[in-house]
Amino acid sequence: MTKPVVRPDVAALLKMIEDSPRPPMQTLDPPEARAGSSAVRALMEVDQGELALVRDFSIPGPLGEMGARLFDAESQRAAGDLVVFFHGGGFVIGDIDSHAPLCADLSRQLGLPIVSVDYRLAPEHPFPAGPNDAIAAARWIATHSAEFGREAKRLILVGDSAGANLALLAAIDLRDEPASVPVAGLGLIYPVTGPVAPEGSGADFAEGYFLTRTLMDWFDGHYAPRLGDWRHETRLRGVGGLPPTAIITAGLDPLRDQGRALAGALSGEGIETAYLEARGNIHGFATMRRLVPSAQRDIERFCTALKLLVDEPPLGE
Repeated sequence: MTKPVVRPDVAALLKMIEDSPRPPMQTLDPPEARAGSSAVRALMEVDQGELALVRDFSIPGPLGEMGARLFDAESQRAAGDLVVFFHGGGFVIGDIDSHAPLCADLSRQLGLPIVSVDYRLAPEHPFPAGPNDAIAAARWIATHSAEFGREAKRLILVGDSAGANLALLAAIDLRDEPASVPVAGLGLIYPVTGPVAPEGSGADFAEGYFLTRTLMDWFDGHYAPRLGDWRHETRLRGVGGLPPTAIITAGLDPLRDQGRALAGALSGEGIETAYLEARGNIHGFATMRRLVPSAQRDIERFCTALKLLVDEPPLGE
């Protein structure tokens, strides 16, 4: 592999991480990792900014209530599209708060209400707790959105990293057993779609680019996914019939090739697909915009692509 292009702000962040006295996440237990991640959140990510409406509520899940938060740049809305968002964090860390600035920005840029779902995390709740929660949440929102003040006519499922995996599998499940409103679009930010291959981007960026092979193994060890289960390997139920999809990957990400392959598979099925690659950027950039300010433009490009796809009327209309 030729030497990859690294953006100046990304290079500065990688040097900061290399010089940091903080122990690597994979040396910590999950509660310590979550506390450490929360402690650096304000350093890494931009502020949430002003919104017309931010409201917490609960969603019934397979084993009890799940937290959820509505973000909306508008105080009042007619019935229309609604985004269901699933946060990343390797199925072990992350929560509604960690991704609140991103959700707020998505609402402003897409011009839509966003509901962020606080699904269960491993190792306290290993695979398939997160997938089951995501599917249950999407189905409940499809039917009960008026209960939290936003009547959905269509859903758009969005997530980053592990959350993109949940958005994708929820879309697959709702494709096969439709809910009361359709899924009109998918927005996937550096998605994981199954085991990371030991070649290609999985080898080229396995060390030195934030998301390392040892950290991915740490996440998998706690999440304990099952090979051969479609909720881990989403390709096993196929991607035919999915809605228009926008995908953005990071050029320096071991998951990059999974996003590329998914975009190719979707296009091969005749599904409108926008594939963007944040050249010179790393995994996690969507929640690192204070230290990687160039990532803001990547999110803007992603939102533009997703909005164009879901705003396109179906043929015959």
